[in-house]
Amino acid sequence: LQAPTACTLKTSEVFLAYVFQSHEEDDRKVRRREKNRVAAQRSRKKQTQKADKLHEEYESLEQENTSLKREIGKLTDEMKHLSEVLKDHEKICPLLHCTMNFVTVPRPDALASCLPR
Repeated sequence: LQAPTACTLKTSEVFLAYVFQSHEEDDRKVRRREKNRVAAQRSRKKQTQKADKLHEEYESLEQENTSLKREIGKLTDEMKHLSEVLKDHEKICPLLHCTMNFVTVPRPDALASCLPR
């Protein structure tokens, strides 16, 4: 066997440096991929949570909207009923048929003259 020459040693050192550097780059790539995978998982989880929150808010607003529509219906019915009661009352109210002009606040004795006896 021949003794290793300076050129052979240099080539071996370069090859070992290349292998070592290649191994370091592979490790960096693996770490970077793992870090990216974890970040992507976090991002997807956050996106899912945001979508879930929006869906819950939508459901809540739908319920509130339905409740408000029911309340509008009840209030509309009450308004119709009270309008009918007012119309019926206006037909028989002696104050509305009184000939006195009530521009100022009416006094009790002025009201008494309008009431039926």
